[in-house]
Amino acid sequence: MTTSTTPASGAPAKLRRVLGLWDLIIIGIVIIQPIAPMGIYGVISNDARGHVVTTILIAMVAMLFTAVSYGKMARAYPSAGSAYTYVGQELNPALGYVTGWAIVMDYILNPLICTIICSQLTQNILPFLPYWVLVFFYAGAFTLLNSRGIQTSARINDVMAAGMSIVVVIFFVFVVRFLWNLHEFGQGFFTHPFYNPATFSFKSVFHGTSVAVLTYIGFDAISTFSEEVENPRRNIMLATVLVCLITGVLASLEVYAAQLVWRDQPFPADKITSAFPLVAQTAGGYFLFQLINFTILIANIGSGMGSQLGAARLLYGMGRSNGIPKKFFGAIDPQSRVPRNNVIFVGVIALIGSFLITYDQGADLLNFGALLAFMGVNIAALVRYYLRAEEKNILNLISPLLGFLICAFIWSQLSGPALKLGAVWMAVGIAYGAVRTRGFQSELVNFDIPSDES
Repeated sequence: MTTSTTPASGAPAKLRRVLGLWDLIIIGIVIIQPIAPMGIYGVISNDARGHVVTTILIAMVAMLFTAVSYGKMARAYPSAGSAYTYVGQELNPALGYVTGWAIVMDYILNPLICTIICSQLTQNILPFLPYWVLVFFYAGAFTLLNSRGIQTSARINDVMAAGMSIVVVIFFVFVVRFLWNLHEFGQGFFTHPFYNPATFSFKSVFHGTSVAVLTYIGFDAISTFSEEVENPRRNIMLATVLVCLITGVLASLEVYAAQLVWRDQPFPADKITSAFPLVAQTAGGYFLFQLINFTILIANIGSGMGSQLGAARLLYGMGRSNGIPKKFFGAIDPQSRVPRNNVIFVGVIALIGSFLITYDQGADLLNFGALLAFMGVNIAALVRYYLRAEEKNILNLISPLLGFLICAFIWSQLSGPALKLGAVWMAVGIAYGAVRTRGFQSELVNFDIPSDES
Protein backbone atom coordinates (compact mmCIF):
# COMPACT_ATOMS: atom_id res chain seq x y z
CA MET A 1 0.00 0.00 0.00
CA THR A 2 1.24 3.51 -0.78
CA THR A 3 1.39 6.12 1.92
CA SER A 4 0.30 9.73 1.84
CA THR A 5 3.46 11.25 3.25
CA THR A 6 6.92 11.85 1.92
CA PRO A 7 9.75 10.03 3.67
CA ALA A 8 11.84 13.16 4.11
CA SER A 9 9.51 15.74 5.60
CA GLY A 10 6.41 13.86 6.65
CA ALA A 11 4.32 16.50 4.81
CA PRO A 12 1.28 15.23 2.88
CA ALA A 13 2.02 14.46 -0.76
CA LYS A 14 -0.08 16.37 -3.26
CA LEU A 15 -0.97 16.02 -6.92
CA ARG A 16 1.37 18.03 -9.16
CA ARG A 17 0.07 20.73 -11.53
CA VAL A 18 1.77 19.84 -14.83
CA LEU A 19 -1.08 19.73 -17.39
CA GLY A 20 -1.91 22.55 -19.78
CA LEU A 21 -5.14 23.22 -21.70
CA TRP A 22 -4.01 21.18 -24.71
CA ASP A 23 -3.10 18.23 -22.44
CA LEU A 24 -6.62 18.30 -21.01
CA ILE A 25 -8.23 18.40 -24.45
CA ILE A 26 -6.12 15.46 -25.65
CA ILE A 27 -6.92 13.45 -22.49
CA GLY A 28 -10.64 14.16 -22.92
CA ILE A 29 -10.68 13.23 -26.61
CA VAL A 30 -8.75 10.01 -25.99
CA ILE A 31 -11.04 9.02 -23.09
CA ILE A 32 -14.11 9.61 -25.27
CA GLN A 33 -12.23 8.28 -28.35
CA PRO A 34 -11.83 10.15 -31.69
CA ILE A 35 -13.72 7.23 -33.25
CA ALA A 36 -16.35 7.11 -30.49
CA PRO A 37 -19.45 6.46 -32.66
CA MET A 38 -17.89 3.62 -34.61
CA GLY A 39 -18.47 0.97 -31.95
CA ILE A 40 -22.16 1.81 -31.44
CA TYR A 41 -22.92 2.86 -35.03
CA GLY A 42 -24.97 -0.23 -35.89
CA VAL A 43 -27.13 0.00 -32.77
CA ILE A 44 -27.93 3.67 -33.35
CA SER A 45 -28.57 3.14 -37.06
CA ASN A 46 -31.09 0.38 -36.43
CA ASP A 47 -32.78 2.21 -33.55
CA ALA A 48 -33.00 5.57 -35.35
CA ARG A 49 -33.83 4.01 -38.72
CA GLY A 50 -30.76 5.45 -40.40
CA HIS A 51 -30.74 8.92 -38.79
CA VAL A 52 -27.42 8.45 -36.98
CA VAL A 53 -26.00 11.90 -37.69
CA THR A 54 -29.19 13.51 -36.37
CA THR A 55 -28.98 11.62 -33.09
CA ILE A 56 -25.30 12.51 -32.67
CA LEU A 57 -26.05 16.22 -33.11
CA ILE A 58 -29.02 16.16 -30.72
CA ALA A 59 -26.91 14.34 -28.13
CA MET A 60 -24.15 16.95 -28.57
CA VAL A 61 -26.53 19.79 -27.74
CA ALA A 62 -27.76 17.87 -24.70
CA MET A 63 -24.26 17.23 -23.39
CA LEU A 64 -23.07 20.80 -24.00
CA PHE A 65 -25.47 22.09 -21.33
CA THR A 66 -23.99 19.64 -18.84
CA ALA A 67 -20.45 20.44 -19.98
CA VAL A 68 -21.03 24.11 -19.18
CA SER A 69 -22.28 23.16 -15.71
CA TYR A 70 -19.18 21.02 -15.12
CA GLY A 71 -16.93 23.85 -16.22
CA LYS A 72 -18.62 26.37 -13.95
CA MET A 73 -18.49 24.08 -10.92
CA ALA A 74 -14.80 23.35 -11.58
CA ARG A 75 -14.18 27.10 -11.29
CA ALA A 76 -15.73 27.11 -7.85
CA TYR A 77 -14.24 23.81 -6.64
CA PRO A 78 -11.01 22.84 -8.47
CA SER A 79 -10.94 19.38 -6.89
CA ALA A 80 -10.20 15.85 -8.11
CA GLY A 81 -13.55 14.77 -6.64
CA SER A 82 -15.47 16.21 -9.59
CA ALA A 83 -19.28 15.70 -9.40
CA TYR A 84 -18.92 14.23 -5.92
CA THR A 85 -17.38 17.44 -4.61
CA TYR A 86 -19.63 19.81 -6.56
CA VAL A 87 -22.88 18.30 -5.29
CA GLY A 88 -21.56 17.69 -1.79
CA GLN A 89 -20.27 21.23 -1.34
CA GLU A 90 -23.12 23.08 -3.02
CA LEU A 91 -26.14 21.00 -2.02
CA ASN A 92 -25.51 18.52 0.77
CA PRO A 93 -22.60 16.24 1.81
CA ALA A 94 -24.84 13.17 1.84
CA LEU A 95 -26.10 13.97 -1.68
CA GLY A 96 -22.49 14.45 -2.76
CA TYR A 97 -21.65 11.03 -1.40
CA VAL A 98 -24.59 9.46 -3.28
CA THR A 99 -23.54 11.25 -6.47
CA GLY A 100 -19.97 10.06 -6.07
CA TRP A 101 -21.12 6.50 -5.47
CA ALA A 102 -23.26 6.63 -8.63
CA ILE A 103 -20.49 7.88 -10.90
CA VAL A 104 -17.92 5.49 -9.43
CA MET A 105 -19.86 2.69 -11.13
CA ASP A 106 -19.52 4.46 -14.48
CA TYR A 107 -15.81 5.18 -14.02
CA ILE A 108 -14.98 1.64 -12.90
CA LEU A 109 -17.04 -0.02 -15.63
CA ASN A 110 -15.30 1.89 -18.42
CA PRO A 111 -11.83 0.34 -17.97
CA LEU A 112 -13.54 -3.00 -17.33
CA ILE A 113 -15.42 -3.08 -20.64
CA CYS A 114 -12.36 -1.69 -22.43
CA THR A 115 -10.39 -4.66 -21.08
CA ILE A 116 -13.07 -7.01 -22.42
CA ILE A 117 -13.33 -5.49 -25.89
CA CYS A 118 -9.56 -5.11 -26.28
CA SER A 119 -9.14 -8.79 -25.47
CA GLN A 120 -11.84 -9.79 -27.96
CA LEU A 121 -10.57 -7.53 -30.74
CA THR A 122 -7.05 -8.86 -30.27
CA GLN A 123 -8.37 -12.39 -30.68
CA ASN A 124 -9.62 -11.36 -34.14
CA ILE A 125 -6.01 -10.54 -35.03
CA LEU A 126 -4.27 -13.26 -32.98
CA PRO A 127 -6.90 -16.02 -32.61
CA PHE A 128 -4.42 -18.47 -31.04
CA LEU A 129 -4.15 -16.37 -27.85
CA PRO A 130 -6.58 -17.39 -25.07
CA TYR A 131 -9.02 -14.78 -23.79
CA TRP A 132 -7.79 -15.06 -20.20
CA VAL A 133 -4.20 -14.31 -21.24
CA LEU A 134 -5.28 -11.16 -23.03
CA VAL A 135 -7.42 -10.03 -20.08
CA PHE A 136 -4.42 -10.32 -17.75
CA PHE A 137 -2.26 -8.50 -20.30
CA TYR A 138 -4.54 -5.50 -20.83
CA ALA A 139 -5.64 -5.08 -17.20
CA GLY A 140 -1.99 -5.29 -16.14
CA ALA A 141 -0.75 -2.90 -18.84
CA PHE A 142 -3.36 -0.25 -18.03
CA THR A 143 -2.46 -0.44 -14.35
CA LEU A 144 1.31 -0.38 -14.85
CA LEU A 145 1.33 2.57 -17.26
CA ASN A 146 -1.07 4.63 -15.15
CA SER A 147 1.02 4.01 -12.04
CA ARG A 148 4.08 5.66 -13.58
CA GLY A 149 2.77 9.22 -13.39
CA ILE A 150 0.54 11.72 -15.12
CA GLN A 151 3.18 13.10 -17.50
CA THR A 152 3.92 9.64 -18.93
CA SER A 153 0.20 9.06 -19.48
CA ALA A 154 -0.18 12.46 -21.19
CA ARG A 155 2.59 11.65 -23.70
CA ILE A 156 0.99 8.29 -24.52
CA ASN A 157 -2.34 10.05 -25.04
CA ASP A 158 -0.76 12.45 -27.54
CA VAL A 159 0.51 9.55 -29.67
CA MET A 160 -2.82 7.69 -29.56
CA ALA A 161 -4.85 10.76 -30.51
CA ALA A 162 -2.58 11.44 -33.48
CA GLY A 163 -2.76 7.84 -34.70
CA MET A 164 -6.55 7.63 -34.51
CA SER A 165 -6.91 10.98 -36.27
CA ILE A 166 -4.80 9.72 -39.18
CA VAL A 167 -7.02 6.65 -39.55
CA VAL A 168 -10.14 8.83 -39.59
CA VAL A 169 -8.61 10.88 -42.42
CA ILE A 170 -7.82 7.67 -44.34
CA PHE A 171 -11.44 6.55 -43.90
CA PHE A 172 -12.70 9.87 -45.29
CA VAL A 173 -10.39 9.53 -48.31
CA PHE A 174 -11.77 6.08 -49.14
CA VAL A 175 -15.35 7.31 -48.72
CA VAL A 176 -14.74 10.24 -51.08
CA ARG A 177 -13.21 7.87 -53.63
CA PHE A 178 -16.17 5.50 -53.26
CA LEU A 179 -18.70 8.31 -53.75
CA TRP A 180 -16.73 9.76 -56.68
CA ASN A 181 -17.07 6.43 -58.52
CA LEU A 182 -20.84 6.31 -58.06
CA HIS A 183 -22.63 7.05 -61.33
CA GLU A 184 -25.82 8.30 -59.73
CA PHE A 185 -26.73 9.76 -56.33
CA GLY A 186 -30.49 10.15 -56.50
CA GLN A 187 -32.78 12.71 -54.92
CA GLY A 188 -32.04 13.48 -51.29
CA PHE A 189 -28.82 11.44 -51.29
CA PHE A 190 -26.84 14.03 -49.31
CA THR A 191 -29.71 15.14 -47.02
CA HIS A 192 -31.29 11.82 -46.05
CA PRO A 193 -28.68 11.12 -43.35
CA PHE A 194 -30.16 14.15 -41.54
CA TYR A 195 -33.81 13.65 -42.47
CA ASN A 196 -35.45 10.97 -44.59
CA PRO A 197 -39.24 11.46 -44.66
CA ALA A 198 -39.74 7.80 -45.59
CA THR A 199 -38.17 6.48 -42.36
CA PHE A 200 -38.19 9.41 -39.90
CA SER A 201 -40.10 9.25 -36.62
CA PHE A 202 -39.54 11.18 -33.42
CA LYS A 203 -39.82 8.04 -31.32
CA SER A 204 -37.08 6.21 -33.20
CA VAL A 205 -34.77 9.25 -33.30
CA PHE A 206 -35.11 9.91 -29.57
CA HIS A 207 -34.55 6.24 -28.84
CA GLY A 208 -31.42 6.37 -30.97
CA THR A 209 -30.32 9.53 -29.18
CA SER A 210 -30.42 7.72 -25.83
CA VAL A 211 -27.74 5.41 -27.26
CA ALA A 212 -25.86 8.18 -29.09
CA VAL A 213 -25.17 9.89 -25.75
CA LEU A 214 -22.59 7.14 -25.18
CA THR A 215 -20.50 8.93 -27.80
CA TYR A 216 -19.84 11.69 -25.26
CA ILE A 217 -19.62 9.73 -22.01
CA GLY A 218 -16.24 10.50 -20.47
CA PHE A 219 -16.02 14.27 -21.04
CA ASP A 220 -16.76 14.74 -17.33
CA ALA A 221 -13.50 12.95 -16.50
CA ILE A 222 -11.66 16.17 -17.42
CA SER A 223 -12.80 17.72 -14.15
CA THR A 224 -11.13 14.95 -12.14
CA PHE A 225 -7.75 16.41 -13.21
CA SER A 226 -8.50 19.77 -11.57
CA GLU A 227 -5.61 19.36 -9.13
CA GLU A 228 -3.09 18.53 -11.87
CA VAL A 229 -3.83 21.32 -14.35
CA GLU A 230 -2.43 24.81 -14.55
CA ASN A 231 -5.04 27.54 -13.96
CA PRO A 232 -7.90 25.06 -13.32
CA ARG A 233 -10.62 27.71 -12.96
CA ARG A 234 -10.08 28.68 -16.61
CA ASN A 235 -8.77 25.56 -18.32
CA ILE A 236 -11.26 23.00 -16.97
CA MET A 237 -14.18 25.03 -18.31
CA LEU A 238 -12.59 25.56 -21.73
CA ALA A 239 -11.40 21.97 -22.10
CA THR A 240 -14.75 20.43 -21.10
CA VAL A 241 -16.78 22.47 -23.59
CA LEU A 242 -14.20 22.18 -26.38
CA VAL A 243 -13.95 18.40 -26.01
CA CYS A 244 -17.74 18.09 -26.36
CA LEU A 245 -17.74 20.32 -29.45
CA ILE A 246 -14.78 18.61 -31.11
CA THR A 247 -16.22 15.17 -30.38
CA GLY A 248 -19.63 16.16 -31.72
CA VAL A 249 -18.30 17.62 -34.96
CA LEU A 250 -15.90 14.75 -35.61
CA ALA A 251 -18.48 12.08 -34.73
CA SER A 252 -21.08 13.72 -36.98
CA LEU A 253 -18.68 13.76 -39.93
CA GLU A 254 -17.77 10.10 -39.38
CA VAL A 255 -21.34 8.81 -39.23
CA TYR A 256 -22.45 11.11 -42.06
CA ALA A 257 -19.76 9.61 -44.30
CA ALA A 258 -20.79 6.12 -43.21
CA GLN A 259 -24.45 6.78 -43.96
CA LEU A 260 -23.60 8.03 -47.46
CA VAL A 261 -21.96 4.66 -48.07
CA TRP A 262 -24.46 2.38 -46.32
CA ARG A 263 -27.61 4.52 -46.70
CA ASP A 264 -30.38 3.63 -44.24
CA GLN A 265 -30.20 -0.15 -44.63
CA PRO A 266 -30.65 -2.00 -41.34
CA PHE A 267 -27.80 -4.14 -40.07
CA PRO A 268 -28.38 -7.85 -39.32
CA ALA A 269 -28.62 -8.55 -35.59
CA ASP A 270 -25.43 -10.61 -35.59
CA LYS A 271 -23.49 -7.87 -37.41
CA ILE A 272 -24.42 -4.84 -35.28
CA THR A 273 -21.12 -4.70 -33.38
CA SER A 274 -19.20 -4.96 -36.68
CA ALA A 275 -21.35 -2.38 -38.46
CA PHE A 276 -18.72 0.31 -38.99
CA PRO A 277 -16.02 -2.11 -40.21
CA LEU A 278 -18.63 -3.42 -42.67
CA VAL A 279 -19.19 0.12 -43.94
CA ALA A 280 -15.42 0.51 -44.21
CA GLN A 281 -15.17 -2.74 -46.18
CA THR A 282 -17.82 -1.47 -48.60
CA ALA A 283 -15.88 1.75 -49.13
CA GLY A 284 -12.31 0.44 -49.08
CA GLY A 285 -12.25 -3.34 -49.13
CA TYR A 286 -10.48 -5.76 -46.77
CA PHE A 287 -7.62 -3.34 -46.03
CA LEU A 288 -9.91 -0.67 -44.63
CA PHE A 289 -11.93 -3.28 -42.75
CA GLN A 290 -8.81 -4.46 -40.91
CA LEU A 291 -7.53 -0.92 -40.38
CA ILE A 292 -10.77 0.19 -38.72
CA ASN A 293 -10.89 -2.98 -36.63
CA PHE A 294 -7.35 -2.37 -35.39
CA THR A 295 -8.05 1.31 -34.76
CA ILE A 296 -11.07 0.49 -32.60
CA LEU A 297 -8.73 -1.71 -30.58
CA ILE A 298 -6.23 1.14 -30.13
CA ALA A 299 -9.04 3.53 -29.24
CA ASN A 300 -10.26 1.25 -26.49
CA ILE A 301 -6.72 0.93 -25.14
CA GLY A 302 -6.61 4.72 -24.85
CA SER A 303 -10.08 4.88 -23.36
CA GLY A 304 -9.29 2.15 -20.85
CA MET A 305 -6.13 3.93 -19.69
CA GLY A 306 -7.76 7.35 -19.51
CA SER A 307 -10.88 6.18 -17.70
CA GLN A 308 -8.76 4.27 -15.19
CA LEU A 309 -6.93 7.53 -14.44
CA GLY A 310 -10.26 9.30 -13.96
CA ALA A 311 -11.61 6.55 -11.70
CA ALA A 312 -8.47 6.61 -9.56
CA ARG A 313 -8.74 10.36 -9.05
CA LEU A 314 -12.46 10.26 -8.26
CA LEU A 315 -11.78 7.59 -5.62
CA TYR A 316 -8.96 9.78 -4.30
CA GLY A 317 -11.36 12.72 -3.94
CA MET A 318 -13.87 10.55 -2.07
CA GLY A 319 -11.19 8.96 0.10
CA ARG A 320 -9.54 12.26 1.02
CA SER A 321 -12.88 13.61 2.25
CA ASN A 322 -13.52 10.37 4.18
CA GLY A 323 -16.50 9.26 2.08
CA ILE A 324 -14.71 5.92 1.65
CA PRO A 325 -11.75 4.61 3.73
CA LYS A 326 -9.24 7.46 3.68
CA LYS A 327 -6.14 5.47 4.61
CA PHE A 328 -6.32 3.46 1.39
CA PHE A 329 -8.23 5.61 -1.14
CA GLY A 330 -6.94 9.00 0.05
CA ALA A 331 -3.26 8.09 -0.30
CA ILE A 332 -0.85 9.65 -2.84
CA ASP A 333 2.37 7.94 -3.82
CA PRO A 334 5.13 10.37 -2.75
CA GLN A 335 7.33 9.72 -5.80
CA SER A 336 4.95 9.41 -8.77
CA ARG A 337 2.35 11.77 -7.22
CA VAL A 338 -0.51 9.54 -8.36
CA PRO A 339 -3.10 7.72 -6.20
CA ARG A 340 -1.45 4.38 -6.91
CA ASN A 341 -3.64 2.36 -4.54
CA ASN A 342 -6.68 3.43 -6.50
CA VAL A 343 -5.07 2.68 -9.87
CA ILE A 344 -4.33 -0.86 -8.68
CA PHE A 345 -7.81 -1.21 -7.16
CA VAL A 346 -9.53 -0.29 -10.45
CA GLY A 347 -7.18 -2.59 -12.35
CA VAL A 348 -8.08 -5.55 -10.14
CA ILE A 349 -11.80 -4.90 -10.65
CA ALA A 350 -11.27 -4.75 -14.42
CA LEU A 351 -9.38 -8.04 -14.28
CA ILE A 352 -11.97 -9.90 -12.22
CA GLY A 353 -15.00 -8.30 -13.86
CA SER A 354 -13.83 -9.29 -17.34
CA PHE A 355 -14.58 -12.91 -16.42
CA LEU A 356 -17.96 -12.16 -14.79
CA ILE A 357 -19.90 -9.92 -17.18
CA THR A 358 -20.15 -9.40 -20.93
CA TYR A 359 -19.28 -6.28 -22.86
CA ASP A 360 -22.96 -5.58 -23.60
CA GLN A 361 -23.93 -5.82 -19.93
CA GLY A 362 -21.15 -3.48 -18.85
CA ALA A 363 -21.87 -0.94 -21.57
CA ASP A 364 -25.58 -0.95 -20.72
CA LEU A 365 -24.81 0.04 -17.14
CA LEU A 366 -22.49 2.93 -17.99
CA ASN A 367 -25.21 5.50 -18.49
CA PHE A 368 -26.94 4.82 -15.15
CA GLY A 369 -24.35 6.38 -12.86
CA ALA A 370 -23.12 8.95 -15.38
CA LEU A 371 -26.55 10.45 -16.00
CA LEU A 372 -27.34 10.59 -12.27
CA ALA A 373 -24.09 12.50 -11.74
CA PHE A 374 -24.86 14.80 -14.67
CA MET A 375 -28.24 15.63 -13.15
CA GLY A 376 -26.60 16.39 -9.81
CA VAL A 377 -23.98 18.69 -11.34
CA ASN A 378 -26.62 20.61 -13.29
CA ILE A 379 -28.67 21.18 -10.13
CA ALA A 380 -25.53 22.25 -8.22
CA ALA A 381 -24.70 24.78 -10.96
CA LEU A 382 -28.26 26.10 -10.93
CA VAL A 383 -28.20 26.57 -7.15
CA ARG A 384 -24.80 28.24 -7.03
CA TYR A 385 -24.95 30.51 -10.06
CA TYR A 386 -28.67 31.40 -10.07
CA LEU A 387 -30.52 30.76 -6.81
CA ARG A 388 -27.65 31.98 -4.60
CA ALA A 389 -26.29 34.61 -6.97
CA GLU A 390 -26.68 38.26 -6.02
CA GLU A 391 -27.43 39.16 -9.63
CA LYS A 392 -29.82 36.82 -11.43
CA ASN A 393 -28.76 35.89 -14.99
CA ILE A 394 -31.45 34.00 -16.87
CA LEU A 395 -28.81 31.95 -18.73
CA ASN A 396 -27.62 30.57 -15.39
CA LEU A 397 -31.15 29.23 -14.92
CA ILE A 398 -31.95 27.96 -18.40
CA SER A 399 -28.68 26.17 -19.18
CA PRO A 400 -28.44 23.90 -16.10
CA LEU A 401 -32.21 23.38 -16.03
CA LEU A 402 -32.22 22.13 -19.61
CA GLY A 403 -29.18 19.99 -18.86
CA PHE A 404 -30.96 18.40 -15.90
CA LEU A 405 -34.24 17.78 -17.74
CA ILE A 406 -32.58 16.27 -20.81
CA CYS A 407 -30.38 13.98 -18.71
CA ALA A 408 -33.41 12.93 -16.63
CA PHE A 409 -35.34 12.08 -19.80
CA ILE A 410 -32.48 10.03 -21.21
CA TRP A 411 -32.00 8.27 -17.85
CA SER A 412 -35.68 7.28 -17.86
CA GLN A 413 -35.14 5.56 -21.24
CA LEU A 414 -32.52 3.13 -19.91
CA SER A 415 -33.24 -0.58 -20.16
CA GLY A 416 -34.98 -2.44 -17.34
CA PRO A 417 -31.93 -4.55 -16.39
CA ALA A 418 -29.71 -1.48 -16.27
CA LEU A 419 -32.14 0.33 -13.99
CA LYS A 420 -32.43 -2.69 -11.68
CA LEU A 421 -28.71 -3.37 -11.41
CA GLY A 422 -28.03 0.32 -10.98
CA ALA A 423 -30.58 0.47 -8.17
CA VAL A 424 -28.80 -2.42 -6.44
CA TRP A 425 -25.47 -0.58 -6.68
CA MET A 426 -27.02 2.57 -5.22
CA ALA A 427 -28.67 0.59 -2.40
CA VAL A 428 -25.31 -0.91 -1.43
CA GLY A 429 -23.68 2.55 -1.37
CA ILE A 430 -26.44 4.12 0.68
CA ALA A 431 -26.37 1.20 3.13
CA TYR A 432 -22.61 1.62 3.55
CA GLY A 433 -23.05 5.33 4.25
CA ALA A 434 -25.83 4.62 6.75
CA VAL A 435 -23.71 2.10 8.66
CA ARG A 436 -20.73 4.45 8.82
CA THR A 437 -22.81 7.31 10.18
CA ARG A 438 -25.20 5.29 12.35
CA GLY A 439 -28.19 6.15 10.25
CA PHE A 440 -26.68 9.39 8.89
CA GLN A 441 -26.64 10.90 12.38
CA SER A 442 -22.96 11.87 12.22
CA GLU A 443 -20.92 13.68 9.59
CA LEU A 444 -20.45 11.54 6.48
CA VAL A 445 -17.68 13.38 4.60
CA ASN A 446 -15.25 16.26 5.05
CA PHE A 447 -14.47 18.07 1.81
CA ASP A 448 -10.92 19.30 1.27
CA ILE A 449 -10.62 21.79 -1.58
CA PRO A 450 -6.96 22.53 -2.41
CA SER A 451 -5.63 25.85 -3.58
CA ASP A 452 -4.84 26.57 -7.23
CA GLU A 453 -1.13 26.63 -6.44
CA SER A 454 1.21 23.70 -7.07
